[in-house]
Amino acid sequence: MFSTFSLQPPPSKPSIAGHSFSSQFSSLFSLSLPSTLFLSSSHHHHFSTRTHRLRISAIDAAQPYDYESQLSQAHFQSTRLKIAIIGFGNFGQFLAKTLVKQNHTVLAYSRSNYISIAQSLGVRFFSDADDLCEEHPEVILLCTSIISTENVLKSLPLQRLKRSTLFVDVLSVKEFPKNLFLQHLPPDFDILCTHPMFGPESGKYGWNGLSFVYEKVRIGNDETKVSRVERFLQVFQSEGCRMVEMSCAEHDRNAAGSQFITHTVGRTLEKLGLESTPINTKGYETLLSLVENTCGDSFELYYGLFMYNKNAMEQIEKLELAFELVRKELFGHLHETLRKQLFGTAETLQVSQLQARYVLPTRVSQNGTALPPPSSSETSISSKD
Repeated sequence: MFSTFSLQPPPSKPSIAGHSFSSQFSSLFSLSLPSTLFLSSSHHHHFSTRTHRLRISAIDAAQPYDYESQLSQAHFQSTRLKIAIIGFGNFGQFLAKTLVKQNHTVLAYSRSNYISIAQSLGVRFFSDADDLCEEHPEVILLCTSIISTENVLKSLPLQRLKRSTLFVDVLSVKEFPKNLFLQHLPPDFDILCTHPMFGPESGKYGWNGLSFVYEKVRIGNDETKVSRVERFLQVFQSEGCRMVEMSCAEHDRNAAGSQFITHTVGRTLEKLGLESTPINTKGYETLLSLVENTCGDSFELYYGLFMYNKNAMEQIEKLELAFELVRKELFGHLHETLRKQLFGTAETLQVSQLQARYVLPTRVSQNGTALPPPSSSETSISSKD
């Protein structure tokens, strides 16, 4: 018959001060197993009396609790944030997807009812701002439109929030929300002004390489506050964003010459009614894409870029002047004789009329903007003088 193996207790050892728990625990059990199984010449089965002792030497395999898992869970809890999104429209939902993916606790509040969308994203939705603030979120993330930000901020029951709350905005202009926060928020509240230079369309395949601009306007010296703002920035850094720390004033100067001009040109081309053709060039495809991307955003956003960035008017004036200079250069190079040879007397008359209309000394206003050519009535009056 097969003999059974025995479970033998470890040999007793005297207790030694400073002896590690793991070395004591690793010798808790030992198993004696046969080393050789053989058949004797007589038809009896025997085991060798020689045995090998198996010992459990890995402490993690024997302990009733997985301490590595507990440490990992503790780290996970320490990096999580409770973030309340104010304004759960397209952009708020866009950011919520990534926040939830990174295991942050996300709350949302909006005037419109987005409860079904919020549930599908794993977000707790609140229709009452008081109820939301009583949840004591660590971060208030304003995702409202530019023109509604002030009214929304004033309507929040700030007294229901913890005094250490971090306020963050994601508006496309920066000096306006910065001044708004400094004016209306209590001094204990931290302020971080940010601008993700992308949106639901440009960031739908990921954020890697996309710019994220921010300014730490007011962050307390407390270690907890410093850690919290870094954990929030880590949301974007971990997705591969190009992190750009920049003052709000510098951001608005740069944005007026890039983002606002882009939207202006796109909406201007949209007024031309551009359509795709069977012979599109790559450049024309780019223009069609520009129109689609810029006009896909609401006019409210475009108006906010103009109204709440003091540098935008200057860009409008520069754009008008640039177009006037291009037009003047174009019609100034018409060659009347060559056009006559190509198109006849009628074309020559038309060219002369165009030159008379556009190739005139450019009148400039006091602010440097080119004025339109004088009307026929103005010309006749000046000739009488």
